[in-house]
Amino acid sequence: MLRLVSQYFTISIYRENQMNILLVDDEPFALKLLSRQFNLLGYDKMTLCESGHQALSLLENGLQEFDLICCDLQMPEMDGVEFVRHLGRIGYSGGLILISGEDGRVLQTARMLAKAQHLKVLGVLQKPVASEVLGQLLQTQASRIVTPVQAKQKTYPADELLWAISNGHLVNYYQPKVDVATGAVTGIEALVRWQHPDDGLLLPAQFIRTAEEHELIDDLTKTVLASALHEAKLWHDKGLPLQVAINIPIEHLNSLDLPDYVARMVEKSGLPRSTVILEVPENGLINNSLPSLDILARLRLKRIFLSIDDFGSCHASLTQLRNIPFDEIKINQTFVHGASRDTSLSAIYMASLELARQLGMKTVAEGVEDREDWEFVRASGCDLAQGYFIAKPMLAAEIAGWIADWEDRQRDLFSERSMVGQT
Repeated sequence: MLRLVSQYFTISIYRENQMNILLVDDEPFALKLLSRQFNLLGYDKMTLCESGHQALSLLENGLQEFDLICCDLQMPEMDGVEFVRHLGRIGYSGGLILISGEDGRVLQTARMLAKAQHLKVLGVLQKPVASEVLGQLLQTQASRIVTPVQAKQKTYPADELLWAISNGHLVNYYQPKVDVATGAVTGIEALVRWQHPDDGLLLPAQFIRTAEEHELIDDLTKTVLASALHEAKLWHDKGLPLQVAINIPIEHLNSLDLPDYVARMVEKSGLPRSTVILEVPENGLINNSLPSLDILARLRLKRIFLSIDDFGSCHASLTQLRNIPFDEIKINQTFVHGASRDTSLSAIYMASLELARQLGMKTVAEGVEDREDWEFVRASGCDLAQGYFIAKPMLAAEIAGWIADWEDRQRDLFSERSMVGQT
């Protein structure tokens, strides 16, 4: 029954959005089968192309705009990898699903190449594609699909963003993190949004670049920090001692006054310093600059916890773990979601987990999107989990109600687990 409700939910969403989909595969039967699968899931606006050249011609000539492209990798003349390279060249902004009957590692390599082209890869699927797997992928990745109309509205002028920062139009959403062993809610991650008066709720991708290019990132980050500390104090006063995680942009790793500023803000809030954990993007550590090391060391001396965000996304990981006093590793969602079904992902995930254990660091599995991910992470012994299976980002006012619902839900999850273990 739950599966039927889930499928209906997916169909109803996309019938409202009427996504325009491009399917690319040189095998007519495979193309027809994939088209049929999309039809059964409620999609009817599809264009079918039997070659990369044909599909690229449509895109380059601007004859049609597509919200989603599904592309086979193994095609004659122009293979899927070459097609992906051209998608990056022309600046395709919609979602991309890669499909192939090749070895799973080939799919992962193609995924990495697509991401390097700044393409939005929603997932990689093995041939033959299972309808249930396709449906689950589309449902979990729904929020990441940007239509061409939305894509044209992704950036905003600096003066408008500055006005929004100054007038309180930035709002924090919060995504919970839970203890994998007990199910207890231990903390939340603050994720900034812009409540635009005309265009509605905007995601960071639509304004972060503007903030970076016009030196507004400092003001933006301070606004996020102040709001997060204010909300965390309210939760603490209500008996919810949640640790709040805040993302620190790369630019702040050169701001030598950051440790003192954060410490002052935390003291002013009345919270223990251990309440705050700063998530540093791994790619911000590549240069290993002296200011970065200075800032991170002083933050830790001030008892502010540090976390490596998106661990495994760069080659800087191993060399930096020894040099910087991080408390936590957040394993990149790329290596978490679907790891139970992919031996390569599983191997990378387990290696990251073991490395963190050896160094005495806590681990957070990002991207726990479905029940299989949850069970996999639990079985692995990871410390904390975060993802849509647990909760989507929500407003501060919704946290207390969600915790009550989660407590009811986790009893079912853990009791089912217990019964399975006893049989």
